[in-house]
Amino acid sequence: MAAQMAVNSGASLWGPLKELWETVDGAVLRRQPESIHLLDLQLKKHKANFLSLFRNPPKSAEQREKVRKASTEGIAIQGQQGSRLLPEQLLKEAFILSDLFDIGELAALELLLAGEQQQPYFPGLTRGLVAVLLYWDGKLCLANSLRTLMQSRHGKTFTLDLSGELVALTMHFTDELMNQGLTKRILSLVSEINLTREFDRLQKERGLGNEKHRKEVSDLIKESRQALADSLFSWTCQSPLTKDDTLALIGHLETVTTQADGSLDSVNMALVMALLYCLDVSFIEQGTEDREDLLQALPLLTERQYVSAVHSRLMDGQPWKLPGLQAVCRLAWALSLRVLSQLPQGCALLEFTEADEVLADQALLGDVFLFMKEGLVDSESFSHEEFYIRRIHSLITDFLALMPMKVKQLRNRADEDARLVHMSLQMDSELPSSLRKDLDHLMILIGEFYSKDSFGLELGLEFWCPTESLQHTSLQGSYLGMALQRPPHKQVVLSKFVRQMGDLLPSILYISYLRMLKGLANGPQCAHYCFSLLKTNGATHSDNIQGVSGSPVSWEHFFHSLMLYHENLRRDIPNPDATQYRHPPPRGITQRELEGLTSFLQLLTTVITWSENARLALCEHPQWTPVVVMLGLLQCSVPPILKAEVLHCLAAFGKSPEIAATLWQSLEYTQILQTVRAPGQRQAAGIEVELNEIESSCEEYPLTRGFCHLISTLVESSLPVNLGAGLRVPGFQPYLNFLRDSVFLPFPTRAYRRPAEKWEVAETVLEVFHKLLRDYEPQPSDFIQELVELQGEQLPAHKPPGHSIMFHLLNDSPMLALCLSLLEEGVRQLDTYSPFPGKKHLESAVLHCLGLLDLALQKEVMFMDLLRESQASLLVSPLEQLLQGVSPQTKRADHIVNVARYLYHSSSNPEAAFQSAKILRHIANYPNIQSRLVGDFTHDQTVSEKLMAGFVECLDNEEAEEKTEKGDDSDPQKKVARIRHETQIHILNLLITSLELKTPNLALYLLGYEVKNPSSTNLQDPGVLGCPRSCLHAILSLLQRGTEKRSGPVLIQQAPHLAELCYQVIYQLCACPETSGPTMRYLRTSQDFLFSHLRHLPFILPTNQIAALSQMSWLMKTAAIELRVTSLNRQRSHTQRLVSLLLDDQPHTQHTADGELCMEDETRSVSGFLHFDTVSKVRRKLLSVLDSIDFSQDMPELLQLDFFERIQIEQVIANCEHVSEQGHTVCNVKLLHRVLVAEVNALQGLAAIGQRPLLMEEVNSILQQVVERNRVRRSLSAKRHALRSWRSLVETLLIACPADLIPAEDRQLIIRELLLDLHDKVLSDDAAGELMPIVAGAVFTLTAHLSQSVQSEQQQGVGLEASSGFASIANSALHLVLRKLLDFILCTGGGYQRLRAHLYGSLLYYLQIAQKPEEPDTLQTAGKAMWERLTAPEDGFSKLQRENLSIIESYGKALMEVVCRDACDGHEISRMLALAVLDRILSIDRQNQWLVYICNSGYLRSLVESLRQDDVALQSLLTPQPPLLKPLYIYESKMALLTRVAKTGQGAVELLRSGLVAQLIECQVFDMIPDSDAHRMMRDPSGFIPSPMDRYRQILLPTLRLFQVVLTSTTMNHQQGAAQVLQWLIVHADTIQSLLRCQELSMGVLQELSLLTGIISKTALPGALETSGEVNSAALPEFQGHINRFQRLSLSLLARLAGSERERLLKQAEIAAPGDPADRREVMEVAMQQVCANIMEYCQTLLLQSSAQAQFSICLFSPSGSEPAGREGGRSDLSSALPSMAYSRAPSLGLVMYLLKNSAADFFRFHQSHRQSLGKLQTLDQLPPDELKELCQGLVSGPGGVEKISSVQRSLLAKRRLVQLINNRAKLLALCSYVIETCLFVLWRHLEFYLLHCTPTDLKDTLLPGASLYKSRLADESFGGLQTSGGRGLGLSRLSQQDLDMLKNDMAAGFGEALQRKLLEVEGLYSQVRSRYTFIQALVRRIRGLLRQPKS
Repeated sequence: MAAQMAVNSGASLWGPLKELWETVDGAVLRRQPESIHLLDLQLKKHKANFLSLFRNPPKSAEQREKVRKASTEGIAIQGQQGSRLLPEQLLKEAFILSDLFDIGELAALELLLAGEQQQPYFPGLTRGLVAVLLYWDGKLCLANSLRTLMQSRHGKTFTLDLSGELVALTMHFTDELMNQGLTKRILSLVSEINLTREFDRLQKERGLGNEKHRKEVSDLIKESRQALADSLFSWTCQSPLTKDDTLALIGHLETVTTQADGSLDSVNMALVMALLYCLDVSFIEQGTEDREDLLQALPLLTERQYVSAVHSRLMDGQPWKLPGLQAVCRLAWALSLRVLSQLPQGCALLEFTEADEVLADQALLGDVFLFMKEGLVDSESFSHEEFYIRRIHSLITDFLALMPMKVKQLRNRADEDARLVHMSLQMDSELPSSLRKDLDHLMILIGEFYSKDSFGLELGLEFWCPTESLQHTSLQGSYLGMALQRPPHKQVVLSKFVRQMGDLLPSILYISYLRMLKGLANGPQCAHYCFSLLKTNGATHSDNIQGVSGSPVSWEHFFHSLMLYHENLRRDIPNPDATQYRHPPPRGITQRELEGLTSFLQLLTTVITWSENARLALCEHPQWTPVVVMLGLLQCSVPPILKAEVLHCLAAFGKSPEIAATLWQSLEYTQILQTVRAPGQRQAAGIEVELNEIESSCEEYPLTRGFCHLISTLVESSLPVNLGAGLRVPGFQPYLNFLRDSVFLPFPTRAYRRPAEKWEVAETVLEVFHKLLRDYEPQPSDFIQELVELQGEQLPAHKPPGHSIMFHLLNDSPMLALCLSLLEEGVRQLDTYSPFPGKKHLESAVLHCLGLLDLALQKEVMFMDLLRESQASLLVSPLEQLLQGVSPQTKRADHIVNVARYLYHSSSNPEAAFQSAKILRHIANYPNIQSRLVGDFTHDQTVSEKLMAGFVECLDNEEAEEKTEKGDDSDPQKKVARIRHETQIHILNLLITSLELKTPNLALYLLGYEVKNPSSTNLQDPGVLGCPRSCLHAILSLLQRGTEKRSGPVLIQQAPHLAELCYQVIYQLCACPETSGPTMRYLRTSQDFLFSHLRHLPFILPTNQIAALSQMSWLMKTAAIELRVTSLNRQRSHTQRLVSLLLDDQPHTQHTADGELCMEDETRSVSGFLHFDTVSKVRRKLLSVLDSIDFSQDMPELLQLDFFERIQIEQVIANCEHVSEQGHTVCNVKLLHRVLVAEVNALQGLAAIGQRPLLMEEVNSILQQVVERNRVRRSLSAKRHALRSWRSLVETLLIACPADLIPAEDRQLIIRELLLDLHDKVLSDDAAGELMPIVAGAVFTLTAHLSQSVQSEQQQGVGLEASSGFASIANSALHLVLRKLLDFILCTGGGYQRLRAHLYGSLLYYLQIAQKPEEPDTLQTAGKAMWERLTAPEDGFSKLQRENLSIIESYGKALMEVVCRDACDGHEISRMLALAVLDRILSIDRQNQWLVYICNSGYLRSLVESLRQDDVALQSLLTPQPPLLKPLYIYESKMALLTRVAKTGQGAVELLRSGLVAQLIECQVFDMIPDSDAHRMMRDPSGFIPSPMDRYRQILLPTLRLFQVVLTSTTMNHQQGAAQVLQWLIVHADTIQSLLRCQELSMGVLQELSLLTGIISKTALPGALETSGEVNSAALPEFQGHINRFQRLSLSLLARLAGSERERLLKQAEIAAPGDPADRREVMEVAMQQVCANIMEYCQTLLLQSSAQAQFSICLFSPSGSEPAGREGGRSDLSSALPSMAYSRAPSLGLVMYLLKNSAADFFRFHQSHRQSLGKLQTLDQLPPDELKELCQGLVSGPGGVEKISSVQRSLLAKRRLVQLINNRAKLLALCSYVIETCLFVLWRHLEFYLLHCTPTDLKDTLLPGASLYKSRLADESFGGLQTSGGRGLGLSRLSQQDLDMLKNDMAAGFGEALQRKLLEVEGLYSQVRSRYTFIQALVRRIRGLLRQPKS
């Protein structure tokens, strides 16, 4: 028992029933697949509910007790563990509810709990009030389900075309219900449920809330009753009731009464119709295929008792409460009996069928036709149900067809009555009392019944038989061709009835007959037949001009009478100035004549409304001239009612544009509205007077409404510009002024006898304004004041009427004020939720007002732009600002709030809500108004809640449907559904627009964020912590529907565009920094939104691919943000889930236990690639999304035009283009249409008129083409968007997510798959070029990651030795990627250069994979024999490199051509990358094929020659503020490539041949050294733009490097290269010398010097010039001077670096400035060593060149052994200590000695550190973290950078840094040992000369023994090139023996044992490994020997 006593939180009286209704609705009405099974389950479950229909669970003491204890002991709730304590208040409410509805206490409690849960959906209501709604909603769901099940039955009246299985199920179920007494239960419920009684009960218990709640409750109760009655009706439509049920139904109807207006209410109507269908046998005649089965089931034929019981019950004399209703039932029964009597089975029922006459008589006595008109046809619900209409139609036609004698009797009786009336009129006695009006009533019934045709059935056609007489008439339509077949008997009888009734018609039936004809003329075909009838009736008497003896029912007769009236009345037209105008003359139109005329005019109106042929034929008839006569009548004094009819009739004529134009002129001519005042006329005349004098005093305004209606129709057809020309200023203005000033503005203050008429007047006049504004397009001409000449004076011309309305709406005019107050009045009335007279018209007027505001907002921008340009003196304000004005009624600025309040009524007024949303969306575009609006919307709490609820209600609406095909508005339900959908679209667009603006904005308020500080919002589910339901909740619930099913979110399929916007709003919220945090938290925790949606990717919509792509785009962009955020926040599990969802290729298996799932996840990520063979793979989500983007795009063909010029048309199309809201450029088709049609209309001449149809056809084809173009653009744009989003998602996955989420091998596999798929798609033949750039970008990123992944894997030491392939990814896979890449590069052809930049980048990254990483130089390699190195197996790198190259070469010249062309010209970035690619390929191209191609095809020469052009651009770079750095980057790339070329001998020779040096000699940029101090102030603070000096270095260094490489490569033709470079040095000598003299030796300067000295050492040699023969002999001395200067400067530089400034520089290298690179010290050390090595090499070369033997060689150093000062002792400032001459005097040998010692010391220092670093590298894993950090610091910029790096990354960086250090030290060791060797050599050469061959001055001999010989060789007598201008041998001229001895002693002291040991150790440690191991030893030995030899 306890289990049963658990409470169902979904409320058993509501939740399950709602579910039942959804299932039934889904299965029967929406025909969802697989729903039959669900339906079967639900029906079995709810069978008891259907059987005990609406019975509530009973109360019980036990339940009461249990509920009472719930506050102390708690109560169990289904689906929740444990029991829950409930508050006392809730229990009290439960008992009240239980008593109120007489339901069980638990059920009441459940309802309240459900009410609490549903409360957010009903803002403003308490849980109790919601429970009341739920109680009745449950009942309604049950009743609706029953009705739908009944409708699904198979039977005699209609079919829903459902599957046989479903119908069998519902038939069986409903049969069971009926057998168990459902009918009686329904009838008793219909009697029991009484709205007033229910409301009284609720009122007593405070169970009713606000007006809306009352309306909702009353609607639910009414609908429940209605659904029950409809169920019975649906049953009887399909199958008859049993005898007892039929009698029960009759019994119920006996007691029925009518409503106040005499008609039946909708419930009783359904029951009456149910009985009529019960007694219906007319289906027997239809002869359907299952007729026999239906006859078998008909109790009328099979059960005698049934007939007998019904018969006796209806024959019973007991009167019913409604005798008319009794009469209807009797008539129906009589007709059924009549049909039965004609059937073979009817013989058995003879005794009953004979009574049909009697029954019919009784029915007629009961005024059956009168009741049918008043009680049935006039009822509001009657015209809403097609099968009611069909049943009454069959009743009327059966009576006329089956009982012709009765009809005849009625006619005879009427003739008799007519005679009596005629006599009594003659004798002036009162009318006889016994008059029966049956025929009268029958005709009026027919007229009324057929004039309402809401379903367009045109049932009246049965009364028209196309007779032979019609065949010859000229008005033969296509549908008359059917007349040759014999029409059915019934139709013949009916048409005979219509014709005979018109013959010799008695006058009392005249009006009724006209009314009947009016009804029967309702419809296009009927109208045509009626027109023909009236035409033929008068045709026989056409010879009689008077037409008096003609048939009174004919056009002839009607129009003749009208003319006579006009003739008579025209004579009495009073003089407008006469006083008796207000007293019409005695003779006029009698009441009876008035009615006749009115009926005739109504008939005429109906005929010409439906039939255009009739309209034209009557209007153009020469004798009748109806338009003229009617306009004449309007001028006569006839009652306003008749005038109104005349105006309506004219309006019907005006529907044809041909007639409308003449009608305008006639209207103006007759001055119905006085537009021209006659001179001296005192008062106005015409309609204005009638309105103000007659209609106002009568308080009825038919004439005014008629006039507005006429104008409204005419305005639609045509608007003549020159109306009234000649008599007044032409135009429509007077009419507009009248409508505005006399009709619209005074309408609220006039008195109305019929309250509804007030709103009718407003509606008709606003309709005119709306049409005028809708058709108005602002033109520049509207703003120019034109003048018109009228009777000799110039008057200002009128503007178009739309302009005038626009002007009034853009000013604070009475018209705008009235529109706004009308909106306020409208929303106030709607808020009452009660019906009032004229409600429909008020709603329509409100719609027109909203429409006016909307149009004004649309057109104001154009209007005001044109106004500004025209400089006219009009003053206007933007409407959105006027709407912020203060309302005079409420004294608050609430106009916009009033507009927004219409959204709250979207359920009852979808159109108003739609217009309101449109207006709000226009206003939302203005940021300044948004913040004001937020204030207006929120300052009043109740209004704020209501507005929010309105927006949410519009979004929540489930009836909304996206329109698929245009123009399908025939079905009103579909139209409403479409309008609701458009409303949702506008609201979402409003949100999207607002979110782009600054806070506070509307979107934040509507989506439920804190308006002032959105980031602090805490989003909750609706109802939690009092959080109201906001638009965000509505959007999410729209999107979430169906996500749990396999088919995915429902919205995507049903409303693709809506879904796309919803996703966009979500994305914007996630992307905006202010809302991102709260939104993503909420989506992640409460909704699991992204996972549940990404699961269903890709979305495939065959019908709407564009929308599907956009939906995916926004979703993927949101996912990318989510991945980034969760990665940053270290929310690893969230990231992992999404990553595996997107990337897994194993099918997901859902496990129940969480633990299991996690395990499975773990194993899969670890060994995902091991067990791939066991599970079938699925496509990765990312790849399947890519598959769904179709790269092909069908392009529309070119226009084929016969008449228009294609170029001009294209121009026009281009002019009509604009950027749409979504950012696509599209053509405005409407505007284009207007332009083209105007062009066609402007054509003159007959030829043009003849060609017009062809021209219009061509216009049409142009428009179709443009629509197609727009579609293609939208499609391409969607594809681009989707691809971009896909790319950003892929990039986020690869970059932002923690690397360890995707194991390396999986990562490479995934990247490879992505790359190959991308390439396959983009390389297919039909891929659209527009998508290529995005693909290229993606390829670039992916290749970069592939390269990075493979390289990092190699660095971790995996896979290098693996023979299968390279790392985890096989070589074959890599080759495939390379081939695709090259295909892509080639397929881009000549264009797409920027795109290729990405591809070149990708290619560079790819080629990087095969680049061997830097290895540590252990100094051991040299030991290996050459042979070992040659026979070593090929490593992975070179293998891959070789294969890469062969693939590249297989593409041949085509690829070379593309790359070279891009390298030579085009976009800067592409050029740089192309140059880099060339560089890379040349570096691996061992066969030099590419090099040969570049040289032979002239690209190399072109590149070299372009250097000259770069000169100017480079010069501009050296200004303090450079324009752009691009030229610098390109120059650097070029130089890098040229350097690469120069590295091969062949390339270097080619470069020299191309004139490389000559080009560089001409460049002046090298001479423009910037002044370093001046620019120190100009530094770029960010450090990105280098200082001018740095920029200069960036230009100079590449050139120097290039020279160095050229010099090294050209060993064979060394002379030629050296000479050319020397020329460059000499041309730029000033610059070079200033560099060599540079005071401040910074890092940059040292780098320059290291290169410069290297070049000088190879070129500035004495013999360089004459051997080359390139310089003429005259210039030789000058050149020689330069060379000498270079030598001198070099030596003095050595003196500084090796001596004076060495210490200072080393200290300077220690202190790093903040912005300097970490390896600055190392760079400086290397540069200094390099400079020393270069200069020493120079010295060595000079010594060797001068002579092979020491005795003849020149001396470079002076024979002084003293070392430079400042070595010992304190550091003195060397540069100042040395005299200024020191630079020009030869440095001493002591300097060389000093250099030697220092180099030896350095060597050991470097060697030590090299060994340490090697040790660290080998034990990298054991290093402490602090050391690792320190090592990384060198490679990571920025403080705290190291902290963020993962440990794996850290060890990789440390390793790289160690390798860098080791190699740096190895380089320094090489330099040191070289310096040591050259120093020793120079020392030995000098000492040998000084100590052996030199004669001191005391010996009075020449200084140089070989001087004379040397002199002859050198043109310039110099002392070793170091002589200053001060005389020969300056430094050495006074060399005495003492000096030499001193030299020897100093040297001996310096060159001590310790140094010698050190030097030999150097040789042992280093040189031996390098295989030159006797050099140092030999030199040391020689020097030692020289120093030891005894003095001579």
